[in-house]
Amino acid sequence: MTQKLSKRNWFLITLFCFMGGIAWNTENMYFNTFMYNSIYGDASHEAMAGAMAPTTAVSRMVALSAIAAVLTTFIMGNLSDKLKNRRLFISVGYVLWGGVTAAFGFISKETTARLLHLSDEAAILTATVWVVILMDVVMTFMGSTSNDAAFQAWVTDITHPKQRALVETLLSVVGTVSAVAITGVGTMAQAGKLSYRVFFAGLGIVVAICGVAGLFLLKDPPRTVEKTEEKSNYLADLVYGFRPSVIKNNPRLYLALSAFGLSVVAFQVFFPYLLVYLQYVVIPENGGVENMIRPSVIVTAVVVIGLIIAAVVLMLKFSGEHKAIFLAPSAVLMTAGLFLLSTSTDIHIILIGVLPVVIGNAIINILLGAAVKDFIPEGKAGMFQGIRMIFVVLIPMVVGPVLGDLACRNAAATYPNEFGVETIVPDKAMFLVAAVVCALVLIPMFFLLKKGVDAVPEKTEVETA
Repeated sequence: MTQKLSKRNWFLITLFCFMGGIAWNTENMYFNTFMYNSIYGDASHEAMAGAMAPTTAVSRMVALSAIAAVLTTFIMGNLSDKLKNRRLFISVGYVLWGGVTAAFGFISKETTARLLHLSDEAAILTATVWVVILMDVVMTFMGSTSNDAAFQAWVTDITHPKQRALVETLLSVVGTVSAVAITGVGTMAQAGKLSYRVFFAGLGIVVAICGVAGLFLLKDPPRTVEKTEEKSNYLADLVYGFRPSVIKNNPRLYLALSAFGLSVVAFQVFFPYLLVYLQYVVIPENGGVENMIRPSVIVTAVVVIGLIIAAVVLMLKFSGEHKAIFLAPSAVLMTAGLFLLSTSTDIHIILIGVLPVVIGNAIINILLGAAVKDFIPEGKAGMFQGIRMIFVVLIPMVVGPVLGDLACRNAAATYPNEFGVETIVPDKAMFLVAAVVCALVLIPMFFLLKKGVDAVPEKTEVETA
């Protein structure tokens, strides 16, 4: 493997990361607002009384999606290793991923009632909520096949350890740009100025087009470690990463995954509820949208954005070296920011609190993401994507939203919907819970730093399947 990536591969990493970010952010950010605004928004008192609370619905949707993501990545990641064809998994997966995203806009209570022959309002609402949840699981299967299992393994295949921190920085920056892009369009759907049907269809089409392009542009690299069919067993490969001997011989990999996972748990405590929190709590308590664009808010936002950009530039400069210097301070920084967010709903405080959260979270994602790729045994990139998903998707997306739901329900903050029915909304208490979880990141991080996070590990085969 060369230590220099071609311009073609830099472009493809950027393209598929951006389009994957479009799809993932649509799911992670706007399926939740779709649930609140379109499914629960006009529900009657009788329907609400007989159905699960919206925060609980979001929590279950996120948890089941995480389970689907992990199972899919285990199965399809190992299969892509076995077939030695990441290109097909990425490209076809993106096409189907886009198609499912587009189909999401056709879900409605009216359609559910008609197809299932339901007339009871509570039954219709409950059934529609579960249709949304199950469709989200289907979408996750497509996304995890193409992105989590195949694309992430492909990036590991084509990169050298010296490049990976820079590549992780690029992935983080592009992921953030895709989130900003989707927010710009999604805000119109959230405000009712653009129908969810058009919103989901448009985004699904561009993701599918990217998949078609991948059939012609992507190329699988030569495999540096070949496993013969006699030595390789697909079913045994599925549990390879759980073997005590593998864990014992790769301690830094599992410590990095543990620290990474806890940071994502902290993020998932509040992230699924963030846009709903802004729409129903922050904006009303700050005097409405018109009052949000006053000079003091604009100046604060500009300063925060400028500091975030400066931090990104510094990360691009130093991301390839000295991981040990930046890791622990980033966890402390993120914890402090989350604590600040838990103290007030004032927009100025929120903007200031966002700064350390975004910077700290970005540094953790970049450095630990690169470390995980460095510590994966050579030739087993696809095999370990499922293990990575357990730590950074399954556990965080099951535990985090449940903790957030408990915090919100205990705070008992509500808003009246179109029928005057009081509906639970997220509360700033979720940030305090997130801060406590984030502080726990320092425990595995301490042991990882003792073993040396900067050193490039030896790539050894622990045992064959």
